[in-house]
Amino acid sequence: MGKTNFFSRLKEKMNKTRQGFVRQMDELLLGKRKIDEELLEELEEILVMSDMGVATVEEIFDEVRNKVKRHELQDTEALKDAIKALIQEKLSQPSTELTFENPEGPFVVLVVGVNGVGKTTTIAKLAHFLKAKGKKVMLVAADTFRAAAIDQLEIWGKRLDVPVIKHNPNSDPSAVAYDGMEAALKRDIDVVIVDTAGRLHTKVNLMEELKKIRRVMSKKIPNAPHEVLLVLDATTGQNALSQAKLFNEATPVTGIALTKLDGTAKGGIVVSIVNELQIPVRFIGIGEKMEDLRPFDPSEFVEALFE
Repeated sequence: MGKTNFFSRLKEKMNKTRQGFVRQMDELLLGKRKIDEELLEELEEILVMSDMGVATVEEIFDEVRNKVKRHELQDTEALKDAIKALIQEKLSQPSTELTFENPEGPFVVLVVGVNGVGKTTTIAKLAHFLKAKGKKVMLVAADTFRAAAIDQLEIWGKRLDVPVIKHNPNSDPSAVAYDGMEAALKRDIDVVIVDTAGRLHTKVNLMEELKKIRRVMSKKIPNAPHEVLLVLDATTGQNALSQAKLFNEATPVTGIALTKLDGTAKGGIVVSIVNELQIPVRFIGIGEKMEDLRPFDPSEFVEALFE
């Protein structure tokens, strides 16, 4: 899918969020000439309601108020442009680009996230994306807690013609990860994507499990995992931010894949997550198709939102 084609799909899919806060902003600003405190407070409320997060919205409007004081914003059009630019600035803080290159061997991606966020499907879409870039990809089914997770990954592996390393359900996840690293080295694989269990209610166990998986992988491949990708469901809004904080405590998260952006009016959560955690969004999912997981481009995202 070409960049222009994806942009028009992104615009179309972001419709719920755009109808939410951008349309409300436009309606509020229509016919208004004067930028006063009452107007700014109403705008703040609109952004908070789109799940942009109170702390993030306050930061944006502190800057907006400074601009108003310095007489930099003469009308409501300039005000809207300033808000748009500040949102983009927040999203661009940590670099979003990921090369998937490791000169010392396979590049290892450890995928984490609670069950039900679309983790397995995201792994499949990521494998599809990397294959299209000419990478040799391998999947590792280290979510041994759910037999369905292993089966699902295996089905995707067959569909995508990508090897899957697995053990029996309830096996030690780190043993599967170890075998995955060994197989990747033998088969000269470029990128290994490792699935993990998505249960947060046993947080202590989860932390220990993830630490063990990391230790075992780095013994076979230095500095593995090179990316810890957290999959979040955009429709859960602020709950996604809580999950991100918890997983980040369990194992430092280096990137985020945000799914189901097409089904939510709370797309502002993207800004909140990036700003509060300083973790870049690497990929966004805007639909069911394999091509609907794409690298996140902050300027493209903001354009699609505001157009």
